[in-house]
Amino acid sequence: MDGPDERTSSPLLGRASDVTSLQDSDLSTASRSSRVHPAIHTSFEPDDPGDNEDRTGFKDIDDDLVQAEGEDQITAYIWILVCCASISGLMFGVDTAIISGTLVVIGDDLSNHLLSNREKEIITSATTVGALVGGLASGTLSDFWGRKPIIGLANVVFIAGALLQTFAQTVTLMVTGRVVVGLGVGLASCIIPLYIGEMSPSRLRGKMVTINVLAITFGQCVAYAIGAVFQHVNHGWRYMVSLSALPAVVQLACMAFLPESPRILLKRGSPDEAYRVLAKIYSSATPQQIHAKADILRQSVKQSVRIMEELTFRERLDSIFLVGANRRALIVGAGLQALQQLCGFNSLMYYSSTLFASLGFHNSTAVSSLVAIINLIFTLIALRIVDPFGRRRTMLWTLPGMVLSLFLAAFFFGKLTSNTHHHLELGHEYPRGWTSLTVGAMLCYVASYALGLGCIPWAQGELFRLEVRGIGTSLCTATNWACNLVISATFLSLMDAITPSGAFSLYGVICVVGYVFCYFCQPETAYLTMEQTFQLFTDDFGIQKWYQLRTPAVQSPDHGASRV
Repeated sequence: MDGPDERTSSPLLGRASDVTSLQDSDLSTASRSSRVHPAIHTSFEPDDPGDNEDRTGFKDIDDDLVQAEGEDQITAYIWILVCCASISGLMFGVDTAIISGTLVVIGDDLSNHLLSNREKEIITSATTVGALVGGLASGTLSDFWGRKPIIGLANVVFIAGALLQTFAQTVTLMVTGRVVVGLGVGLASCIIPLYIGEMSPSRLRGKMVTINVLAITFGQCVAYAIGAVFQHVNHGWRYMVSLSALPAVVQLACMAFLPESPRILLKRGSPDEAYRVLAKIYSSATPQQIHAKADILRQSVKQSVRIMEELTFRERLDSIFLVGANRRALIVGAGLQALQQLCGFNSLMYYSSTLFASLGFHNSTAVSSLVAIINLIFTLIALRIVDPFGRRRTMLWTLPGMVLSLFLAAFFFGKLTSNTHHHLELGHEYPRGWTSLTVGAMLCYVASYALGLGCIPWAQGELFRLEVRGIGTSLCTATNWACNLVISATFLSLMDAITPSGAFSLYGVICVVGYVFCYFCQPETAYLTMEQTFQLFTDDFGIQKWYQLRTPAVQSPDHGASRV
């Protein structure tokens, strides 16, 4: 690792060369493209060379040197704010799991015939199609309208989709309702982690974003409970999908409490309102400390507003791919989101009831609730470790657990189905021993997933600068839903084509590739401000640069930082 440079304006900012927006190679690449606006080249130059700003446009002061009283503690205001925002996660989780129970009990209610496997895949994946569109639109729309209006829009769209499903009489109308619900889920899945990340103090950001993931897992538990209650009720699936709209109704009622992000308020020219929000977030801080925090945000927002005024949307979109730091941030964010889906976890969430019914469990929905409960318990543990243990180290420790569990599940499936040509046959009595081992391996896989891959990719908003944050998070979220579509639309067919053992082996291989990706490309971001995090990507993927940028709190023995 290079030693410190005497030109560094702050010991926490690293070398002056580390905070430039473009390397020489990136500048030359961008210059060769007529699609890149000149503002990209000068976006980090100070407005006035004598105004005590460095090349990033920030004043000669770092956010983490402005210590606000109590900023490392979760105040009642932050708890309430994050919990209200995370109702979207509850909505997301309920919808993810409610379809699992619905497919088991829907019978011939739609179009007067039993659903084929292909129709089940279409109904399940229809939500993902809508979510892909919603995820692409969400971040970009929020750059223009703000974060809060998109949260409200997501709720309205979700309620409309739930009503369409409730009264559906045909497969076509059910699929339409699922697409509309997916639009709402996609909007929420992108904007909520972004909103929570912008509202949270840097030392608490990972934990606060994980609360939204915790809400997702709790929603999945609620959905399985609803499914168990209505499993033997005539047309019970209609009650199930109608109840899934309740979280959206509750969050609409909470919208009056949710403030707009201070960064958006500053962007709109409302510094007094932004100051009031910051005063609530840092409730124990002195007015001077809050003003210092607001001033640092103002400098960052001023840079981003200037860029957004000078660049068209197309030019900002181009800069995501042509500017090296943006491109590397996108590779990490989109790569983690792709891995989260391609590892096959949502196959269990969408089809666990169908899978366990094939294994011979009579109340498959109740057994499926074990998946959601394990997911919830280990997400609670992740809530405790994601900041002190770090994002990168958590991923490198939990991915091997996923790999081992998947390969064990593949082996047990092979033994389990040896008498049925290695395929699952509904109604066949499988040996209890192998069945228990198979379920146990799947639960270990879920536990490892929940500790790391289930929550860490959703901190994607911290990877991007404000002027491209909406576009970047939209692209990452869209990657998540595109890969989700591949999984949800192919799982049952994949098990038929290459056997359950082959399917779980494939997911294991993908996780091995994911481990290599995380080792070489995912930098640590814990305890860095959102403005600092982007500096990791200025030269490379920033694996070592975190040790230059990290705050004094991380350097203390209590946090046990390790060069992993």
